[in-house]
Amino acid sequence: MCGLAGFLQPSGFDARAGLGAIQAMTAAIIHRGPDSEGHWAEEGAGLVLGHRRLSILDLSPAGHQPMHSACGRYVIAFNGEIYNHERLRSEVRGARGEVPQWRGHSDTETLLAAFSAWGVEETLKRCVGMFAIALWDRQERTLTLARDRFGEKPLYVGFAQGASSGEGEPVTGRGSLLFGSELKALMAHPQWQGTLAEQALEGYLRFGCVGGEASIFQGVAKLPPGSLVTITHADVQAGQLPAPVHWWSAEQAARESMQAEPLNEPEAAVSAVEQALGQSVKSRMLADVPLGAFLSGGIDSSLIVALMQQQAEAPVRTFSVGFDDARYDESSHAEAVAAHLGTEHMTLQATSQMALDLVPKLPELYDEPFADSSQLPTALVSRLTREHVTVALSGDAGDELFGGYNRHLWVPRIWHKLKRLPLPARRALGGSLKAIPAQGYDALMRLGGRVLPSRLQVRTFGEKLHKLAAVLESPSERALFVGVASMNREPAALLEGECSGQTPKALFPALQQFDSVEWMLLMDTLHYMVDDVLVKVDRASMASSLEVRVPFLDPEVFHTAWHIPVETRLKEGQGKWVLRQLLYRHVPRELIDRPKMGFAIPLDAWLSGPLRDWAEDLLSTASLQALPMLDAGQVRRLWQAHLKGQGHHAQQLWAVLQLLAWQRRWRPGLP
Repeated sequence: MCGLAGFLQPSGFDARAGLGAIQAMTAAIIHRGPDSEGHWAEEGAGLVLGHRRLSILDLSPAGHQPMHSACGRYVIAFNGEIYNHERLRSEVRGARGEVPQWRGHSDTETLLAAFSAWGVEETLKRCVGMFAIALWDRQERTLTLARDRFGEKPLYVGFAQGASSGEGEPVTGRGSLLFGSELKALMAHPQWQGTLAEQALEGYLRFGCVGGEASIFQGVAKLPPGSLVTITHADVQAGQLPAPVHWWSAEQAARESMQAEPLNEPEAAVSAVEQALGQSVKSRMLADVPLGAFLSGGIDSSLIVALMQQQAEAPVRTFSVGFDDARYDESSHAEAVAAHLGTEHMTLQATSQMALDLVPKLPELYDEPFADSSQLPTALVSRLTREHVTVALSGDAGDELFGGYNRHLWVPRIWHKLKRLPLPARRALGGSLKAIPAQGYDALMRLGGRVLPSRLQVRTFGEKLHKLAAVLESPSERALFVGVASMNREPAALLEGECSGQTPKALFPALQQFDSVEWMLLMDTLHYMVDDVLVKVDRASMASSLEVRVPFLDPEVFHTAWHIPVETRLKEGQGKWVLRQLLYRHVPRELIDRPKMGFAIPLDAWLSGPLRDWAEDLLSTASLQALPMLDAGQVRRLWQAHLKGQGHHAQQLWAVLQLLAWQRRWRPGLP
């Protein structure tokens, strides 16, 4: 696991200036690779590659990057891991069929040999791993950027003084073409002149992240998952980035899996997942450094740890975080699972103050606005874990593949009933629900909690009912899903004028051959997982120089999941039914069956209490004036309503506050 950066200029450059620029870019991402630094330039071509290394495989100098291929044609800066690289080594041959003479045992060297033998796209299709790649072809004088299937590793690309004229139009600009693992690497280049992408704000305020191929800066894009782009000097001189080419598509892979003979028999489905996921876990335990796992005590992380422990020769090291607020503390569940499995477990007993101290540092950690508040416990558990191991496995992506979010169950049920009512009647019903303040519903739930079983008790009950009321007017089941998946269903209300970017319809297109639940699973995989979950985990872990591996994001696990009908994945009214049955083979049911909590924090109380001064400073007149596209009056009204307890607005406010904090730290130019 590492970080990469680089640039391609329309013409050559002074060696000293090029060295200074790339050193500044890689210094900005030193946390991604604190073990060593490397850089390489082809001055006549105007190309510079930079690399920061976190040594995981082949700790010797033979793994140093940027690395040259044995044939001399390719130079690579590579971030990630290729889990099947040893098998690829056994298969790759030279042009005359000879076996390469290996200098070390790094997967980077394996990649270069495979590129030389099979070409770039064919090699990527054979790779199982997480990666971002910058590859310079000295023969063709082209730069190829590539990203893994699911977007586990980030890769930004754009022009130093770029500009984009709007949604769906090509990235255009002038000056050097910059690329890197994080935006802060691009911002460190001396030519950088970043301008705020105003059209990205509505989507950010809706979902709490900058989604899709866009970035928060005009003229800078994220390379899509499963794609590559090959760039020539002519492209740089024209100031236009070619369209990415997809070498893998989750949508197409899901269709192909669904066309195969389905795994209809439940026990066969469970065994197939055990086989695929067990092999994925095994391949991700390969490392030349200490390795462990996150363990929350939930289904996904418990299953990953159980499969690790099954294959390990010694107790697996597991890590969790607990809070001093019992409503948000799952650490006792994690400890019970760890004790049953026999892991070597550690719990960080985090205080609220530890999380609060981290809040002002978030704009540095996430160099795009990011408002998933579970970023705080994720960063804390990553910091704890890194004190003991360099690599950790996580249970992320189980929800997206196997149907673990409540919306996967609720949306079809709700729509089945809603569609019987005319839209005007539904709007009237929504108004009635919203007539009672959210805190009133919460009080009723607290009273009911004295007699209701725990599985029927709902935290933030009022917020959920108000969210339901807001989506009653949905004209379709898919529109209902978009509303439920949104952090803020009406983000335009917080913006002045025309700041809209991608519409929900554009973000969540209708796809043929998928029923409603299949469509939701795929949309969560393509959007929420890529834009939120993986961003959260990557930045939080890499800030502590910790590599996190995700066994669920394996092509064979993905194929197996989509080989199983949704009525089996969500069976008996339970999400992740298949994963539950598999976990019961390793952990007693009573340790697992409880309401889904999530990685939450008491955001409402913090914003009204210990974070109030921080928030009010960001909501000052001068701060709001720095982002004139925000409707300052509406933002302040939302803040006052929160302080008075008039509804649950913490998530919407958190998105605004993170945007303002990001602006204060990075000072983008305004359009």
